[in-house]
Amino acid sequence: MVAGADLAAAQRPVSFELVAVDGAARAGTLRTPHGAVPTPCFMAVATLGGLKGVTVQQAEELGQGVVLGNTYHLALRPGPETVRALGGLHRFSGWRGPMLTDSGGYQVFSLAANRRISDDGVSFRSHLDGTAFMLTPEESIRIQRLLGADIIMAFDECPPAQASRDEIAVACRRTALWLERSVGAWRGDGVHGGAREQALYGIVQGGVFRDLREASLADAITHDLPGYAVGGLAVGESAAERNQVLDWLAPLLPQSRPRYLMGVGTPL
Repeated sequence: MVAGADLAAAQRPVSFELVAVDGAARAGTLRTPHGAVPTPCFMAVATLGGLKGVTVQQAEELGQGVVLGNTYHLALRPGPETVRALGGLHRFSGWRGPMLTDSGGYQVFSLAANRRISDDGVSFRSHLDGTAFMLTPEESIRIQRLLGADIIMAFDECPPAQASRDEIAVACRRTALWLERSVGAWRGDGVHGGAREQALYGIVQGGVFRDLREASLADAITHDLPGYAVGGLAVGESAAERNQVLDWLAPLLPQSRPRYLMGVGTPL
């Protein structure tokens, strides 16, 4: 017999169990349709679906947990329809464990010279051949649906660390707007087909400004999502600034949900 919140968690295809807490440190278990992963865990980046430098078998032997694919790059090649036709990202890559896809929001930061941004979305010029490519919250969710990862990310605007407070405030407003649209697409509006087996994580922005960070998190929590990510770090701020942001947010993030620190590949 499973009661209350435990029953709700058991019925979700992607769920999280908090096992232990020590101050701000947490240990847990993330369960997905492709297996369970102890947390904290490191997510290996597989930009185009496949890991570089190791085979799938070697990654499994090393105990790799979650593998991360890149929505922007996979959308350009080979394309989400092709990946879907080949059985989804898991079969395409050969990885049998949990997978996560980002939303393309990081490319708003990393490909700033090739894009234009508005409240509607982001128009890119492909870094491959210059072809125009429009990414909106709805299109990002559509692509991630076709790719078929266990965990998908809401579309967000990731500003650089050197952006002004006013610029970061605009990015926070836009991230909140895009989160609402991402959630609508994920939950199903008659076009995208409902949440099904994928968990959507919302992203917190706000640079190194405490009030902006806390407001962004408060907005994200209103959507009652399966998980939450701290974005906009590892984009040029100092380690001390990054850790300060995490100190602000750790007590405010929902205890019952997994936490994803985006873009940080070095020990804290």
